[in-house]
Amino acid sequence: MAPPDVFPTVSVPVLEGQEVLQFRESVQPSRCPAVLRGMDLGECTRRWADPEYLSARVPPGAEAKVHVTRRPDMDFRLKNFEYRTMPLAEVFRQASKEATDGDELIYLRDVGRDPRGRHPALLESDFPELAEDFRLPPGLFFDEARLFSSVLRVSSSGVRVWTHYDVMDNLYAQCVGRKRAILWAPEEASNLYLDGEGKSKIIDVEKHHPDDFPRFSKAVRHVADLIPGDVLFIPALWPHNMKAESPGMAVNVFWKNLDKDLYDPKDAYGNRDLLPAAKADRMLDNVIRQLEGLPADVKDFYGRRLIAKLERKCLTSPLK
Repeated sequence: MAPPDVFPTVSVPVLEGQEVLQFRESVQPSRCPAVLRGMDLGECTRRWADPEYLSARVPPGAEAKVHVTRRPDMDFRLKNFEYRTMPLAEVFRQASKEATDGDELIYLRDVGRDPRGRHPALLESDFPELAEDFRLPPGLFFDEARLFSSVLRVSSSGVRVWTHYDVMDNLYAQCVGRKRAILWAPEEASNLYLDGEGKSKIIDVEKHHPDDFPRFSKAVRHVADLIPGDVLFIPALWPHNMKAESPGMAVNVFWKNLDKDLYDPKDAYGNRDLLPAAKADRMLDNVIRQLEGLPADVKDFYGRRLIAKLERKCLTSPLK
């Protein structure tokens, strides 16, 4: 068996005790991820490991829309999974099993109880019986008025969720199981081949792709191995890729770290680009159309001039 590909890698720092209490003063302003360890998340780290407990807590007949796949590396762009509505009790039981090759794998990302998808997920209202088991210290991480969503996540062992970025700061509280998180700094965006929806075209992030994605090999990754009770701080615009190393459950809490007027009011998932950025992207499409009729070498020249101008005016560091 060939050895795994090697990438430039740094470990996400693990903070405990007083360092966690200084989250607003030092961790969040650094704009870098961190694992907050040793926090009391409530009874969830003990009780949620039992699928029978979970099944008994949710209302009879309760259902959820989940991703079902036989391919552990899920691809949102090519949809190598299907959406299926399942009884919650079955979701908990099936996700808790140790899967073997070819088994159906489960991934639940709660999207809330609004059938039209207009309101963000909130653990307290979507799963009030389970919310009693989970807590974060109030006021330690953000002002409660800035809360956007609290999302329940359930995953079979081996499931890897596609690389994407969020536009809000968020905390990923690992309640049950182990998870490996790979993150990339925002300045690596051009090396990750992000599409128009903020998702990377690269599905297998453990391999080099010299032909299709040559710049990916030089993207520095930040890696965190999460255990029950860990809370991973994911700053906004840090692309990340999550793999369940065992059956797991987590609560993902998002808040608006910037002025609320910068966010799309119709965004229920926290992943639509900030309004000024979305407008700039549409304007850029028009700029590109203006150059379409030029000969290739001329278009290349002006394209490079525009890139250089963006680099001077917008970037905090030169393009790599």
